Amino acid sequence: MSKKNILPYFCAIIVFSIWGLSFIFTKQAIVSVDVYHFLGLRFGTAALVLLVLKLLNIIKLNYTKEDLYKLLILSTVQPLAYFILEINALKVNTTSEVGIMMSLIPVFVAILAPIFLDEKPSRSQFAFILISVSGVIFMIVMKGLTLQINLYGMLILLLAVISGSFYNILARKFSSHCTPVEITFVMMWLGAIVFNGISIYKHISLGNLNEYFLPLQDIHILVSVLYLGILASIVAFFLFNYNLSKLSASNVAVFTNFTTVVSILAGVFIYKEPFYWYQVLGTILILIGVAGTNYFGAKGQLKIEEER
Repeated sequence: MSKKNILPYFCAIIVFSIWGLSFIFTKQAIVSVDVYHFLGLRFGTAALVLLVLKLLNIIKLNYTKEDLYKLLILSTVQPLAYFILEINALKVNTTSEVGIMMSLIPVFVAILAPIFLDEKPSRSQFAFILISVSGVIFMIVMKGLTLQINLYGMLILLLAVISGSFYNILARKFSSHCTPVEITFVMMWLGAIVFNGISIYKHISLGNLNEYFLPLQDIHILVSVLYLGILASIVAFFLFNYNLSKLSASNVAVFTNFTTVVSILAGVFIYKEPFYWYQVLGTILILIGVAGTNYFGAKGQLKIEEER
């Protein structure tokens, strides 16, 4: 496989490693900061950095009215809907649970891709997607048998999964008209405007708008905002949108399961969350599924290129 073909997969590993760790930074921050306030600080940081890059001519933007309309629809799904659901889910679930549920995204993408993108996974790919998802389901079922499950938290997570799946589909669909940086720019700015708008309104209602930037004096919150605002938002979303322009939606989506592995390990080693034997087995199944799906996806792509 050439370097050109390897690059999207390498970028995918970086993206989902960053997002796997992002649950830790988010959970750390929302303990002492309002959800919308934190999202406003996160996306505000990302939007300002992107604006500086634009003013310095480091990034180029060239939108049509139709492009902007499509990207506003995309950005409503994610970051707006997805992050509202995810961050509220983190308030009532462990980072491991959130990471595990996110692994269901490839199933929804595999179902939606043939309908909206005319991209049908091969039988081999679908088999490995099922192996990966079986690892997720196994961990959820085993936890349900041994520990209490928060049904409200799981419902919010399921809605986040559906939102994330539609984002995969829409971003893949629009990637032929817009560059990854153009998609990321609109996403970050819409998130910044909406989340800061909600947060500022709440601060005005409480009469403490002068305290808006006070949380940034806390080093833990500041680090979380910088990590999530720059790495998890700008860098990761840029690479993710790049991946969707190079790979099928199903291929990219299955890497979501790699986020599960990273989030579980981060929860165990950083937050000292328990790590059970069934999580070990489930993690192995997830990794096998990710490797198999992308191996057969790469073979299929190579065959297409040879036929051309």
